[in-house]
Amino acid sequence: MSDGTVTLFVNAAQTVTCAGPARARRDTEMQDAAVQAGVGVAVQGERIVAVDHDAALRGRYPDAVEIDCDRGVLAPGFVDSHTHTVFGRARYEEHELRATGVPYLEIARRGGGIHASVRDLRARSDDELYSVAVPRLRALAAGGVTTVEIKSGYGLTVHDELRSLRVIARLADAGPLNIVPTCLGAHEVPLEYRERPDGRAAWIDCLTNELYPAVAAERLARFADVFCEPGVFTVPETRRLLTAARSHGMDLKLHADELHDGGAAMLAAELGAVSADHLAAISPEGIAALAASSTVATLLPATMLFLGTGRQAPARAMIDAGIAIAVATDLNPGTSPLQSFPLVLTLAVSQLRLSAAEAWIAGTVNGAAALGLAGETGQLRQGFRADLAVHAADDFRALPYWFGERLCRVAWARGRACHLSA
Repeated sequence: MSDGTVTLFVNAAQTVTCAGPARARRDTEMQDAAVQAGVGVAVQGERIVAVDHDAALRGRYPDAVEIDCDRGVLAPGFVDSHTHTVFGRARYEEHELRATGVPYLEIARRGGGIHASVRDLRARSDDELYSVAVPRLRALAAGGVTTVEIKSGYGLTVHDELRSLRVIARLADAGPLNIVPTCLGAHEVPLEYRERPDGRAAWIDCLTNELYPAVAAERLARFADVFCEPGVFTVPETRRLLTAARSHGMDLKLHADELHDGGAAMLAAELGAVSADHLAAISPEGIAALAASSTVATLLPATMLFLGTGRQAPARAMIDAGIAIAVATDLNPGTSPLQSFPLVLTLAVSQLRLSAAEAWIAGTVNGAAALGLAGETGQLRQGFRADLAVHAADDFRALPYWFGERLCRVAWARGRACHLSA
């Protein structure tokens, strides 16, 4: 749409604008998705140029191309702020092992879990990794996702982590989805390092002295992430890693308190991390620390459901404390092989006890804030990126209600179609 053409999205039954401050929403702010009737959106190039009643838009842009929303729901594109999209084979066998009672960390100790995906990724070419990731991104777009964070973390050598990040950069260049890269070299301690007496310290030295400088030199990642969990990386180790990453220009994220309370949420608040993710085992002290910080809590309800833990992050207590909540798929081969963002909305309502409006805010505005993009995307507003979707429903509450349904008709990212239903 770079020729100056204006495109109007009109004739929506409801328009979920999520209009409001260009920052994470908290407390009662999450209850207002700013849903309107009779309102459309004008797009020119990569940006939204107007949000107004259909008649007003037609009067202002008489020569515009129109896209008929056909009495559907017009909304911002979803922001999937936590994924591991670049991986190889599925891990079917682990799903069955967990069903027999073998816990996740025990599977990892036996060489499964992350280590299984590491072995697989190291054996694949860059072209293979790119090819298997493309259909996953298409599936996310088919659910209305327009912005995706993608982590490395299945290479666990400097060479393979850089390869993974270069594949992510290639996916971003191919477009049209907006892709945000994260370096997760600290996903685990590689097995070959675990076998050494000094292995943990040596791997941390490798990350801080070799990987992070190389990532910064090529500008391959906006964020650095660490799996801060008992049995993986401790709080002191995570502090050292993230401090080093920050010195190389990366913003910070944490896999925090997923299975056990290890104090990671408090560390995220202390360091001013952009987001702390998972948080199913967060402590009252962790909740208080995040509430007093600017860190977004990204909750991943599909992960806890798929793991069969029978518990979820205490979302209501977190919202009541004043924490900004985002939700994401955690798309990965071992604990959340989920490519449908609307199902995350369903789980946000049924498992996390959010209202439909809170779920929408968590998947749009607050997802953008969890990536430092709250001033760019996540709401339908003049000057924001033209990241939007049209869903075959007459009420925004239908998306979390009709769970498992594919209702997205059209999705646009940066003013370009990234999904058109058949």
